[in-house]
Amino acid sequence: MHIVCTDLEGVLVPEIWINVAAKTGIKELKLTTRDISDYDVLMKKRLAILDKHGISLADIQAVIATMEPLDGALDYLNWLRERVQVMVVSDTFVEFARPLMAKLGWPTILCHSLSVDEKGMVSNYNLRQKDSKRQVILALKKLKYEIISIGDSYNDTTMLSEAQHGILFCPPENVEAEFPQYPVTRSYRQAMALIGQIIEAGA
Repeated sequence: MHIVCTDLEGVLVPEIWINVAAKTGIKELKLTTRDISDYDVLMKKRLAILDKHGISLADIQAVIATMEPLDGALDYLNWLRERVQVMVVSDTFVEFARPLMAKLGWPTILCHSLSVDEKGMVSNYNLRQKDSKRQVILALKKLKYEIISIGDSYNDTTMLSEAQHGILFCPPENVEAEFPQYPVTRSYRQAMALIGQIIEAGA
């Protein structure tokens, strides 16, 4: 039995931090896991920027509320759900994800959480567990699933490597060059074609 584990940002919805950067005019917030492979380094940099500029959780949530899924994402997700079980495996946070999950028809999501102080400022981030994306795949394999993992960034590569089938979706050139072992899809149509082939071959 197949299950698809898909990243969220860059695959189903736009990058949250890039949208926050655009709204606030803070260019440093444009950096994502497409640019920095060490997630802890990236998040500490983000937290320092939020503190420096006085950006609260509510400010970020206001930006997220204006965001929509990528064009075609909901149709793609529905296509997947008609054929296999689907789980969103993300390095975002529950405090960010809710409005986006509503717009995607409430798929299951596994992600992290934030610590917020009495002033509504983000004080820290809390990993659900270390290397959580890979751990999800390991757990599902123990349940005898055949996993198709889909992602676009450095933080997805352990998930892709642990799955029986890893697929890159619209990755940046640096990620594609460093991980040539994964097939690259550049549209939902291409992703559906490849996933359909995998499912049919394993039927």
